[in-house]
Amino acid sequence: MKAEIKWLDDPQIFRVNQLNAHSDHQCFGSKEEQESSREQLLNGQWKFFYSKNTKERPADFYMKDFDAGGFDLITVPGHIELAGYDKLHYINTMYPWEGHEFRRPAFTTADPDFAKGMFSESDYNPVGSYLTNFQLDKGLTGKKISIRFEGVEEAMFVWLNGEFVGYSEDSFTPSEFDLTPYLEDENILAVEVHKRSTAAFLEDQDFFRFFGIFRDVVLIAAGDNHLQDLWIKPQLTADYQHGKVEIDFQFQNIQKDSTFTVSILDTEGSSIFKQSGTVEDKLTIQTELFRNVQLWDYRKPNLYRMELETFDKDGHVTEYVHYPFGFRTIELKNKIMHLNGRRLVINGVNRHEWNERTGRAITKENMKADIKTILQANINGVRTAHYPNQIAWYYLCDQAGIHLMAETNLESHGSWQKMGAVEPSYNVPGAIPQWLDVVLDRAKTNFETFKNHTSILFWSLGNESYAEENIRKMNEYFKITDPSRLVHYEGNVHNPVFESSISDMKSRMYAAPDEIRQYLENRPQKPFILCEFMHDMGNSLGGLKSYMELLDQYEMYQGGYIWDFKDQALLRKDEITGREVLRYGGDFDDRPSDYEFSGNGIVFADGQEKPALQEVRYYYGKYSK
Repeated sequence: MKAEIKWLDDPQIFRVNQLNAHSDHQCFGSKEEQESSREQLLNGQWKFFYSKNTKERPADFYMKDFDAGGFDLITVPGHIELAGYDKLHYINTMYPWEGHEFRRPAFTTADPDFAKGMFSESDYNPVGSYLTNFQLDKGLTGKKISIRFEGVEEAMFVWLNGEFVGYSEDSFTPSEFDLTPYLEDENILAVEVHKRSTAAFLEDQDFFRFFGIFRDVVLIAAGDNHLQDLWIKPQLTADYQHGKVEIDFQFQNIQKDSTFTVSILDTEGSSIFKQSGTVEDKLTIQTELFRNVQLWDYRKPNLYRMELETFDKDGHVTEYVHYPFGFRTIELKNKIMHLNGRRLVINGVNRHEWNERTGRAITKENMKADIKTILQANINGVRTAHYPNQIAWYYLCDQAGIHLMAETNLESHGSWQKMGAVEPSYNVPGAIPQWLDVVLDRAKTNFETFKNHTSILFWSLGNESYAEENIRKMNEYFKITDPSRLVHYEGNVHNPVFESSISDMKSRMYAAPDEIRQYLENRPQKPFILCEFMHDMGNSLGGLKSYMELLDQYEMYQGGYIWDFKDQALLRKDEITGREVLRYGGDFDDRPSDYEFSGNGIVFADGQEKPALQEVRYYYGKYSK
C-alpha cells in the first residue's frame, strides 16, 4: 500500500494498518526482570526537518538512500514548537485558523469538493519529518516486533526501511503498528507528522495547539505465547464483603503443548488463587469466591495482583505479566451514585497534562508531583480533561486511590458554538454518517487501552461536542461493552432531546447553586454533578462553600470537578530583566487567542500553590466522605 496525502482531508480515513487497541499491560521475559527485556525505548535525538506545508516537505525522506545531511536534531518526545520551530498558539473554543482561512468540516454545509485539499494543499499546515536509526536489542531479536507511539499530534505517516507501515490520527491514545515484515539488521524509521488534518475538527480542546511526537516511542516484542490482550473483571457480592474475579486472556504466537499459570496475590502479597492449563487463543479464568476482600477506594486504595506465566513444552518460561487490580463497585441506586454501597461525593479537579518547560510532554516524576499535590488538597477525583492521559497516570491513580473520569479524545467546540452562541449548523460529529466511525474508534481505543484500571469509575464521551446521534452511539458502545462503569457526558444540555439517552448523570458546567437546587427540586431523573465549576482564573474560587453546602442538602447532588488543576503557561526569558517568567496565551503574538484564559489552575504552571488551593484543601477536607 502507498501512503496518500489526501487522507488528511477525509474523516473516513483515520487509521491505516494500525493494530487493534488492547490493554496496556507490560510483558516481561521472566518474573525476575525489573526492566522488561521485551521493550526497547526509541526516545532521544532524532533527525528532523520542518516544513511550512506539504508542498515544501521532503516527500521522499523515508527512502533508504535519502541524504538527510540538511536535517537538524530534535528531542523525542517533545513538541516541535518548543524546539524552536513553527509558532506557539493558545486558543480555547474557536478553531485556530478562524480569521485566517475559511474551513468547514467535510460532509457538512460546504460543497463536497470543498474539503479536497483543505489540509493536504494548505499554504499553512506545518510538517515535521523525523528520522532515526535503530538495531533491535537482544531481548527483541527473533520475535514479532511492533512499534507503539503513545502520543503524536496530529496526523502521522510511518515508514520503515523505505516501506510504508501505516497512518494514524488520534493524538492522545497509543498507535501501534507491525514492523516485522520490514525489519533488517540496521533499520531506518521515518515518521511524517502533520499539524492538522480532519482530526483537528475533533481536537478543539482548550489548550496550546502543539504538534509532533510528544510521548514515548516503544518497540515491543511478541515472543512465543504472547499475551495480546487482558481484561480483569473483579466482582463484589451484593453486600460488598466478598469478591471473585473473571479474567479474559487473548494470546498469539501459541506454540504446541504450551502451558500457563495464573495466580492472584492479595494486598499483602500472599497467593490466594492459582490455576494452570494449556494456552489457547482465548481463555477465561474464573476464581472461587474470596471471603472478606479488602475494598479499593479513596481512603484505602487496596490493590490485589494478577500474575501470568506461560511456558513452552519443556517448561521454560516464555512470558511473564503482572497487573494490579482492586475490588470496587460503582453503581446507581435510587438515582444516586454509590461506590461500594456508599454515596459517592466527588471532590474533583480537571487536569491537563502540563509542565512549564515541556508543555504536554511530561514525565512520570511530573505525574507523581501532581498526585502529591492532589492528595494534599483532599482531592479524590480527576477528570482527564479532555483526552486520555499517559499510560503511567492511570497506574499512579490506581495506587493513590484517585477516582478517575476517563475522557475520550473528542472536542468539536468550534463547530457548534460561534461567538458564544449555540449554532450547530456544521457540528461534528453530529449525526453525519461519515463522522461516526472515527468517534466510535476513539471511544473504543480509550476503553480497550485502559479497561483494567480500578481507578476509572466513569467513561466520558468527550468534551463540548454538542449532542446528536453519533454521540448517542458512543454512549451505547460504552454501556454495552462495559456495564460495570458509568458513562458521562455534559454536551446534551445544549440539545435536551438526548437527555434520556446520553449520560448516566446530569452534568453541567458552571451552574449556579440556585440552578442546581432548581433541578434537584423538580423531579430529577439523574444524579447531578458539575463536570466543571469554580473556574479558577485570577483571584477566584471564593464561592466554593456555597457549592459544598449543597452536598448536605441534596443526596442527588454529588459534587464536581474544579476547572482546573494547573495553569498552562511556559517559562520564557523576560526581554527586559533577563529573568525567567511564565508566559500565557497571547504572549506569543498568537492570534486568534484566548489570552490568559490558559491560566485557570489552583496551582501555577510550575506546581507552586496558589492561595485558592487553601480554599480547596479546607472545604474538600471538610466534605471528604
